[in-house]
Amino acid sequence: MNRPGVSTPFVFPEPAGPVVSCALHAGHEIRDSLRPFLATSDDDRRREEDPCTELIADVDVGLIQVLRSRFEVDLNRQRSRAVYSGPEDTWGLDPYRVELPAHERDASLHLYDEFYTRLERMLGAVVASHGCAIVLDVHSYNHRRAGPEARHDDPAANPEVNLGTGTMDASRWSAVASGVVSDLSGAGLDVRENVRFTGGHMAAWAHKRFGGDVCVLALEFKKTYIDEWTGEVDGAHVERLRTALAACVPGITAAACGLR
Repeated sequence: MNRPGVSTPFVFPEPAGPVVSCALHAGHEIRDSLRPFLATSDDDRRREEDPCTELIADVDVGLIQVLRSRFEVDLNRQRSRAVYSGPEDTWGLDPYRVELPAHERDASLHLYDEFYTRLERMLGAVVASHGCAIVLDVHSYNHRRAGPEARHDDPAANPEVNLGTGTMDASRWSAVASGVVSDLSGAGLDVRENVRFTGGHMAAWAHKRFGGDVCVLALEFKKTYIDEWTGEVDGAHVERLRTALAACVPGITAAACGLR
């Protein structure tokens, strides 16, 4: 796929069908005016972002791609928590050297508001055209927080793919969610629902705003495709995950059309 310029905060597609994908936390860029305030290192930020999720989510449907780091603005949290304040927001890291000036916080929140305005417009257009919209909300999560030499977190509590459906209208969409679990499991992945995560703010917002007309499937891929401490990426593994997710799209699309 073509990569937009780093000055672009996010890119919205023109979806051709009812399914779109999203990589909210794939971005790593920080606007220049914010950089002097950062306390986190480049490596620490990268470890808490979701690298390569824009590649996993690139499954031949419209892709919403966020280029800015969640350390600039976190689009998957409520607006009041979208600009990090302290270590309690950032896994024990100090996000900024000093309290951010109001104008810097306002600049981040402006991006937040712009994103949700554009998301509402896009999802509204998809629903108007197709009767519904399904969003593949692709994230990743760490499973070696104890350190680079520590044992991996218990696989029993950390599936390869966590499907978050906590705010989804189950009466309408449970069969679609079950189909995704089945399809990904058929690709040899350990997929479980609502074990580590139930979905973030974007999913909750979309479900509240559009009701049963929108289904956000929050997919958290365990970082087995990347060394979360060195940043070394297993490109073949990334492609396997992308292929497995892409194979879910025909079934999701068929189910969506059948629910109209």
